[in-house]
Amino acid sequence: MHFNEQQADFLNLFGLGSTISLALAIGAEFFCSMLLMLGLLTRLVLIPLIITALVIVFIAHGGDIVGDGSAGFLLLVGYITSLLLGAGDYSLDAYIFKP
Repeated sequence: MHFNEQQADFLNLFGLGSTISLALAIGAEFFCSMLLMLGLLTRLVLIPLIITALVIVFIAHGGDIVGDGSAGFLLLVGYITSLLLGAGDYSLDAYIFKP
């Protein structure tokens, strides 16, 4: 929501431009999060989410895991934990890719 208003103030990551950086962040946070909730391609969709959380914590907030970057840090911990543990028995991954 309000993409045009936020793109001017968004972080210009690696010289991509603030519009592209915002579009990539929105894509990761929306589409990858939807697939993660469904448990579909779990480990694959966690990669962009982890990258986004790393950018939030260490680039946008300068590694401040106690103050402004605490929400991003908690997301990062959850994403890494999910990456290590996998989707679980009640996910679409387990249903589709049964051994």
